[in-house]
Amino acid sequence: MHMPHTGKQTEAGFRIPSFRRRPESRTPNGSTTLDTGLRRYDGTLWFVLLGLILVMSGCATPQLRGTGDLGLVIERATGSVLVVDTTAREKLARITGLGDLSHASAVFSRDARYAYVFGRDGGLTRVDILRNEIAGRTVQAGNAIGGAISQDGRWVAVSNYEPGGVRIFDARTLELVADIPAEYGNGQRSKVIGLVDAPGQRFVFSLYEAGQTWVVEFADPGNPVIHKFTGIGRLPYDALLTPDGRWYLAGLFGEDGMALLDLWDLEAGVRRILPDYGRGDEKLPVYKMPHLEGWAVAGDLAFVPAVGRHAVLVVDMNTWEQVDTIPVHGQPVFVMARPDGRQVWVNFAYPDNDRIQVIDTRERTLMATLQPGPGVLHMEFTPRGSEVWVSVRDADALVIYDTASLEERTRLEAAKPSGIFFTDRAHRVGL
Repeated sequence: MHMPHTGKQTEAGFRIPSFRRRPESRTPNGSTTLDTGLRRYDGTLWFVLLGLILVMSGCATPQLRGTGDLGLVIERATGSVLVVDTTAREKLARITGLGDLSHASAVFSRDARYAYVFGRDGGLTRVDILRNEIAGRTVQAGNAIGGAISQDGRWVAVSNYEPGGVRIFDARTLELVADIPAEYGNGQRSKVIGLVDAPGQRFVFSLYEAGQTWVVEFADPGNPVIHKFTGIGRLPYDALLTPDGRWYLAGLFGEDGMALLDLWDLEAGVRRILPDYGRGDEKLPVYKMPHLEGWAVAGDLAFVPAVGRHAVLVVDMNTWEQVDTIPVHGQPVFVMARPDGRQVWVNFAYPDNDRIQVIDTRERTLMATLQPGPGVLHMEFTPRGSEVWVSVRDADALVIYDTASLEERTRLEAAKPSGIFFTDRAHRVGL
């Protein structure tokens, strides 16, 4: 057996075993002893075992792990994402080449292995968060604003500003399976906002210029059924689905109030609620529109960011009427509930975007003001709510807080971080 040259010298005191056949010991009747037979090729066996060990160590597979404590952080300025471990509070990898992520979001496959990242340049990127690599990418439009994944995980939908409409793709191959132009009037196309997945293999979204909400039934991809609700109000700018998947609400930029659609009863149509919700009489400059996906639902109450006002509104979800107002530090952007609903965390638009405030949902009062740094953009709770991760863009940092003590646990470096998305979203509707 030939041993290839490795370029290494044999260390002093180490002898390569001999492969020569040992002299046989025979009994008086001429037979070979059992001990001698076992020892005859001991050098050869030793070498074979050593070779197997070397081969097995050289072909070692990556460490097996689940994805339940993983997540993605958008690095908006560099077209990259970080894969993070929320248990170890560490960065695992940086993946580049995702295009324009100046306004980006992500959803996850049902097994929480793949993330689908929606970029502002119309890019749809499938990211393998176990192999830390891009598993597919297509630039499907000129300007996109977000997306959703279907209830069964088979289809990924993207909402587009240019051209206006929704395009739906095979989640595995990223092949286009449906193109739904948001046409209204005389063939005009509207920007699409507020796209969410809903129970029953449905996608729901609103048309900005048209003032409409559409519900697309996608159980049969070859024959989608579209329900169109017109006259919902002027310029719907964002929307959300309640955690139970029943209520779809669209905020209106062109007038006060919100548009509410009961997905359990489409025949009832859209009705207007919260007639005083909006910029109101104060007419403060709106530096950044609040994200309605960040509504906080705690029991029967919804905690809502006021538009252009330094307040969080409290809404009774049984009547959809405002029942309280909580003054806060600035104009709220995200109002997000800890998973148990006991706390609500609020961040703010410029120039007050260096603070976070925490609301006690039982007392409906402020319990803390935190100052993680300039440019707080997004917050995300770990799956059971023991910690919250905060992206601080202008400090190039991720700040992690303990939600019980409200103390900072640690900071991680990140390049202009914005959206934070943990894999538990894979099992929640409307996100």
